[in-house]
Amino acid sequence: MAHRHFSPSLLRLSSLLLVFVLLLTGCSGKEKAASSNPDAYKVGLVFDVGGRGDKSFNDSAYKGLELAKEKLGIEFDYIEPQGEGADREAALRQMAADPDIQLVIGVGLLFTEDITAIARDFPGKKFACVDFNPQPGTEIPSNLSGIVFEEKKGSFLAGALAALESKTGTIGFIGGMDSNIIREFESGYTEGARHVKPDIKIISGFIGMTGSAFNDPAKGKELALGQYSRGADIIYQASGASGLGVIEAARQTGKLVICTDMALEWPAPDNMLTSINKAIDKAVLTTIDDAMNGRFQGGRQRVFGLDERYTDYAWNSDTEKLVDPAARERIEKIRQEILDGKISIQE
Repeated sequence: MAHRHFSPSLLRLSSLLLVFVLLLTGCSGKEKAASSNPDAYKVGLVFDVGGRGDKSFNDSAYKGLELAKEKLGIEFDYIEPQGEGADREAALRQMAADPDIQLVIGVGLLFTEDITAIARDFPGKKFACVDFNPQPGTEIPSNLSGIVFEEKKGSFLAGALAALESKTGTIGFIGGMDSNIIREFESGYTEGARHVKPDIKIISGFIGMTGSAFNDPAKGKELALGQYSRGADIIYQASGASGLGVIEAARQTGKLVICTDMALEWPAPDNMLTSINKAIDKAVLTTIDDAMNGRFQGGRQRVFGLDERYTDYAWNSDTEKLVDPAARERIEKIRQEILDGKISIQE
């Protein structure tokens, strides 16, 4: 990963050049995919806390880029975050200022405010944001598409499954950053659990109040061990890379965990009840395809939900061993009742 350093004498240059320098030095570096077609549609993506290798939404977004390269012939660049992602605004501006990049994607709710402002500053360029979460009443620029999922509905299914499978009558929830989106995961989980078992006991906890809460596996493990010791036999975690610590706690104690964003059976296949997946890779692929072909849906939040299984629970040979067939049948029935409007869940 390339880093550049500049002499203090540059401070005497024009303000435009100074901004350019700050953009270069404020980010952790830009990686380029091997270019085979200089005339290809170019996408720039900025990761958030955890970066590549988080086994969660960042990796899923990167998979979407790879799918778009394979299926659509695009080229792409990406920028990794530094620390707690304080350089995300500079990284977005660096991508937006690149004349070859036609679509800029920010990965994560913490990009919302910055990408909205930058989209206004670059009206001729397209932008998209995964888990876009604007304040009520915010006018979304027409060149910005907010990618959102039905987290609460998916979490409702997670809660129902946890309550059906719990042997102790106590289940847990661990969120990453205490924010309104992660609270949606918590409330959906709680509602789903009480839908099938009104007297279920639910223990909740959050790792922190900043973006670093999504990248603290040690804290995730600590909270999970505490909930398991208090009687929870299943924990639903919505905590990004911090969830790796929750998985380790489940493996260590022989208890169960439900993950989010991507199925993570590989660290502990005997302990992974299921995962509530957001098909970020498919949503990124679809957004790129639309942007390339005149179907870009800017100026609003675009929902990728249960109906086409963009939001869904994982089902495979490992989860099949852990879930009672009657519970799976009940969850499928609940999923259909949500789609049919028989169960109302307000996102």
